Amino acid sequence: MKETEIVKSQAIIVGIAERGSDVPECERSLDELERLLDTAGGEAFARVIQVKESFDPRTCIGSGKVAEISELCRDNEIELVIFDFELTPAQIRNLEGDIGGDVHVIDRSMLILDIFALHATSGEGKLQVELAQLRYSAPRLMGRGTELSRLGGGIGTRGPGETKLESDRRHMKEKVITLERRLAEMEHNRAVMRAQRDRSGLPKIALVGYTNAGKSTLLNALTGAGVLSEDKLFATLDPTTRKLLLPCGESVLLTDTVGFIRKLPHHLVKAFKSTLDEVAYADILLIVSDINDPEVKEHIDVTKGVIDELGASDKPVIYVYNKCDMLSEPLSADDSEDSVIVSGITGHGIDVLLEKIEETIHKFKKKYTLLIPYSKQSVVSALYNGYTVEKVEYIDDGILAEVILDERGKGVYGQYISVQN
Repeated sequence: MKETEIVKSQAIIVGIAERGSDVPECERSLDELERLLDTAGGEAFARVIQVKESFDPRTCIGSGKVAEISELCRDNEIELVIFDFELTPAQIRNLEGDIGGDVHVIDRSMLILDIFALHATSGEGKLQVELAQLRYSAPRLMGRGTELSRLGGGIGTRGPGETKLESDRRHMKEKVITLERRLAEMEHNRAVMRAQRDRSGLPKIALVGYTNAGKSTLLNALTGAGVLSEDKLFATLDPTTRKLLLPCGESVLLTDTVGFIRKLPHHLVKAFKSTLDEVAYADILLIVSDINDPEVKEHIDVTKGVIDELGASDKPVIYVYNKCDMLSEPLSADDSEDSVIVSGITGHGIDVLLEKIEETIHKFKKKYTLLIPYSKQSVVSALYNGYTVEKVEYIDDGILAEVILDERGKGVYGQYISVQN
């Protein structure tokens, strides 16, 4: 039997560099867009860069570039053009009209949404994707004057709810309200689960970082979680939490999160708020980066920007430089106090990372004497389950317990604190 060759959808990708600015930066952004396209199941036939003084409000690019793109599409039967920046509904309509034929125009955000639709597996993830598509993609795609179903589920059009994207704006608003209500219920359930984890007293650690930095591979290496890890952008969409036993005998909860990317639209952060809240509620952040990537510093800056947007910039951070197994020359042990070089594949540096996690946890722990009323004896049991109880004494006023607490434990049991030792 002959192997069936998978034919990828071909597209033209378009970027803009302002005259006098850094054209190589535009090229790097298009390189990333090309990888996004590959993840979505397509490939770049050609790339077009427009160098302009300013954006054209009608089409963003000049009439000459529009004509060039039109000719490329017509001569090579290309039906998809992807712009590396956000387009308005009017700009999409104008571009599709000027390019002509059956060409479909989308922007970077719509492509990312398409990838999210491919990788959403949980009910919440699918609803989040559908809601984001309705809020962002539908008004733009409606400009074609046809139902999305005629596009055949191609790149930039698929998703859990694309057949429901009707031209009736009233129906779309009702759909958005329904999705928001269902997501609010799921967010409440997630909050309940988070509260249960809080009551366990276990420190929470979130793996954050640029997409494809190897966070899922690292989670597997640390916990044996067995989650999907691929050399693709946004391979992980739904968060996964696993318990990690540290060498000192203490346990922590480790959560893998969706990767970040430059030009991540604000509406996507908003749509995935309940998922990204895992970052905001974590006690420690592991910022994971691909040590081989020439733009590793820029990727860390993007990650820190999203962390700041989530209101989590005050968290203790350990910088984890992953994929050292792919370096042409082995690195010497030059890990700094707040960073470590590891390989989620070979296990190199994992022992050092575990030590740094322990050090960070213990750095924020102090010994307190708690006075617990006899009517609250269940508090003592909770302390034994989550913290180190060094001494317990029964006195007339209640139960005196010497306990080592972290900042979160101090917040939970602060009302009982009698003395800080």
